[in-house]
Amino acid sequence: MRAPHHITTHPDTNINDFVASVFVASEVEEEDEPWAPPNHRRGGRRRRRSRFAGLPLALKAVVGVVVLAAFLTLADRWALLYAERRAADALKDRMHLSAAPEVEIAGFPFLTQLADDRLKSVTVTVPDVAADRVSLARVTATAHDVRLNAPDGPTSVRGAGIPRLDGDVLLSFDDLNRELGASQVSFTGHGHDRVLARGTLPVAGHDLRLRADARIRRDGDRAVATQIGGMRLDIGDLATYRPGVRASEGLHLTRSSAARLAHETGKAKALFAVPSVVRRLGVPDSAVREALRSDAKLARVTGTPRFVHRAMRLNLIDLALEHPALLKRLGFAPALLDALPRLTRPVLADQLSLGFRLPKPQRGELRLRDVRVEKDGIRVRIEGSGLAVGR
Repeated sequence: MRAPHHITTHPDTNINDFVASVFVASEVEEEDEPWAPPNHRRGGRRRRRSRFAGLPLALKAVVGVVVLAAFLTLADRWALLYAERRAADALKDRMHLSAAPEVEIAGFPFLTQLADDRLKSVTVTVPDVAADRVSLARVTATAHDVRLNAPDGPTSVRGAGIPRLDGDVLLSFDDLNRELGASQVSFTGHGHDRVLARGTLPVAGHDLRLRADARIRRDGDRAVATQIGGMRLDIGDLATYRPGVRASEGLHLTRSSAARLAHETGKAKALFAVPSVVRRLGVPDSAVREALRSDAKLARVTGTPRFVHRAMRLNLIDLALEHPALLKRLGFAPALLDALPRLTRPVLADQLSLGFRLPKPQRGELRLRDVRVEKDGIRVRIEGSGLAVGR
């Protein structure tokens, strides 16, 4: 290390000489020291450290609390997701579902609720729950103030008590159309309690057009009933079959089919050749004899509105029993005539029934509150009390 230069002033030295000597000495020292580039990074770190070190203690505490809260919130959400997944798997096994339901636990924080063995609310959504002949498209239920049975701590939950539950069941028209689609019938809503059934029904190798109306109503506290009315099967434009025993029910010619008899001489003469049919048509015997001898007179009789009206009132099911050959002449297949009487009102109503019944829980009560027909299907509001899951 170079020894420092000592500057000694003489009494005779003036101030200008002194300043000049100091300047020269400083230049000598700068020339002797080796040059090195400045280190900006090291200085920046010192400045940053000094800035953080200069923060107030209160601000440091706030930052620490925020970081800790973020970690606690993250841990709480992870615990919530884990609990929802475990609950979904348990419900899937217990209810024998093809897919795990959706489980959503409300309330924050979750861990404090778990430690208290009490959850604010739990919402479960289960798709495709079997109910009689159809599946319920979607069941959504929310349990309130759920009390957990965990004798050995939060990790040993054995069951839960549900003081109050509410939700809804959607019996979707898409599911009905798919599951009852063997008859190729589709269901649509019409009003708040009415469902229209339209489609085709295969009968004895023939596709008959089906029309029916269903009234949906609540049957007690646990069931939904269907009242089927206006049932009608159209055999092309030839005839219409309405199951029942009243005069307006049975198998009847359509208006267009009855009117065509005026131009189908062979079929009209076949009708007039049967005395019992003539009596039901109300045609005088003299007019029948003339009609059988003259096609022109036959056309005048069959072309009147009175004849068309009387022909439409004939129950062809009765005629099929008495004169099967006559019905075959009119265009009806024997197998179809044999199958139609077996399609009674109860049989058709059973095929179109949309009713179902809620399962009876082992503990507590589960009941219907309201039934409404909506655009997507039949929605049933449910409520329950004193229910339990597990042990």
